[in-house]
Amino acid sequence: MGENEKGERWSGAMTNLTEMASNLESLQKLLLTKAVFVDDETFSKASLAADQARTIKLLQQRVETLEREVDAAITAAARARSEKRQAEAAQKAAESRAQQLTAELENTTKVFELHMEELRAKQEEIEKRDEDIKLLEAIIRTLGGKESLSTSQ
Repeated sequence: MGENEKGERWSGAMTNLTEMASNLESLQKLLLTKAVFVDDETFSKASLAADQARTIKLLQQRVETLEREVDAAITAAARARSEKRQAEAAQKAAESRAQQLTAELENTTKVFELHMEELRAKQEEIEKRDEDIKLLEAIIRTLGGKESLSTSQ
């Protein structure tokens, strides 16, 4: 640093000190004209009142914070209840659909069983007619064999 720079800094510092002294003097005059002097008991009561006022203000801020938290919790609970109702409604709808599908499946099973019984009855009827046809064929063959014997005589 050069001598010139040091001189400028020193000069700036001195200017700042002069301004601070002036400000301090103004503050001192203001305190002398506006200050109220009280005894120790009044001062301690005033200090206690000021401390209590600060405590009340802090507690009031805490109450406001807690009220906001309670409001947020109430809102969250309402949202959770709403979501629960929606989930319950969806579950009921799914259960209802499952019951409908089960009933439909049972009905389809009953129809299938009826068709199977009908098919079995038809199969039995076909088998009986098949036996009747074989019997008739055997009778025809037997009669045909007798006819050929009588025609050959």
